[in-house]
Amino acid sequence: MTIQPPQHENAFLAEVSRVRVSGVLGEGGRLSDLFEYMAARGYAAEAATQADIAEAVFGQTETTIDDATVRVYIHRLRKRLEEFYRSSGEATARLTVPAGTYALRLVPEGLSELALPPEIAPAPPSESAHMHRVSKRRWLPAIAALGVLLLVAAFFLGRAASSGRANEFWEPFLASDRPTLIVLGDYYIYGEIDPVRPEEGRLIRDFRVDSPADLMRMQELMPDRFGNAEDVGLNYLPFSAAYGMQKIAPILAQSGRDLRVIPASQFEPNMLNEFDVVYVGLFSGMRLLENLSFMNSSFELGESYDELIDRASGRTFTSEEARSLTSPVYYRDYGYVARFRTVSGALVAIVAGARDTGLRGVAPIIGGADLPEDLAEQADGDAFEALYQITGQQGADLSERLLVARARNAAR
Repeated sequence: MTIQPPQHENAFLAEVSRVRVSGVLGEGGRLSDLFEYMAARGYAAEAATQADIAEAVFGQTETTIDDATVRVYIHRLRKRLEEFYRSSGEATARLTVPAGTYALRLVPEGLSELALPPEIAPAPPSESAHMHRVSKRRWLPAIAALGVLLLVAAFFLGRAASSGRANEFWEPFLASDRPTLIVLGDYYIYGEIDPVRPEEGRLIRDFRVDSPADLMRMQELMPDRFGNAEDVGLNYLPFSAAYGMQKIAPILAQSGRDLRVIPASQFEPNMLNEFDVVYVGLFSGMRLLENLSFMNSSFELGESYDELIDRASGRTFTSEEARSLTSPVYYRDYGYVARFRTVSGALVAIVAGARDTGLRGVAPIIGGADLPEDLAEQADGDAFEALYQITGQQGADLSERLLVARARNAAR
């Protein structure tokens, strides 16, 4: 389906007007301000940064701003738009904020936001900012750690020949003619080098900076704060992803099947035309797979990645790990699994957690030789999802309880 840019711009403006007058965003307020700011940038504008939105919408120019504010409001806007189009019941083009992109996009009727036409895809980031590469010697410990992770992954893949039979969840993957792509939720980190004392350099995770392009923009916007920042070519994975790989990779690599592993930051929508896809990671690391995973689900993410809302019951499940990990009290975290097929024919599995405890707890369940009875019944269907409550204490997984197991809606 091809839409000429002028036609597409007119459709974009028409949908902006329709959402504006519907009242779905409320009368005034920051959510409405955010929508107006993104709409004013245009239908094919380059994605904004968190710093852009923080300053233009929230009036926050200090470097000490709450980084979660922009993410929370972007998430709210995305959900309000989804609710608007779901309630309207009209099969029309729709506005959305694609996962991982701070831009308002128009998705033509019949298309997914994962398949936006090239003329309305986000413009590529500018490469004008010059980045000095830090000496690799300074980052040998971090690079060595990454190497260890790869060796561990290779070790578990090498054990595939001795692994047991696959349970009902994984049988369709082994019967598929497609190769399997494991996508690991990852996070970007950059280096900060003191020119006077380079030996005191450090690695930083900043929620405003999720790619080298983001880092270049922040250097332009806040040179005093990011003047010593450098792209060192590193991303990191949560430890829980290794636990997930330990259970899942040997199953999928049986009989010498073609199995590939990439970080979520390198996943592209067209890969769904070639591979079956298995995501292993946290909700916050899903990137482009976030919208795909919850598009036909009865669940949706709440105001943060610690919250999962069951639309069927109205219940909200909130991870307690962040607040209780360092204390001796018991806390609850949540693990989510799903299997479904996309319109392109790709088989997709999601093995995710709100936090590490949830992912670490659900991986052995879905990777075991036999599924629990309630889960096995659902796995006989084409598409299903399940939510587990994992009880933890200071990082240890103590028990699990199945909360929900049900069929998913068909792909559309």
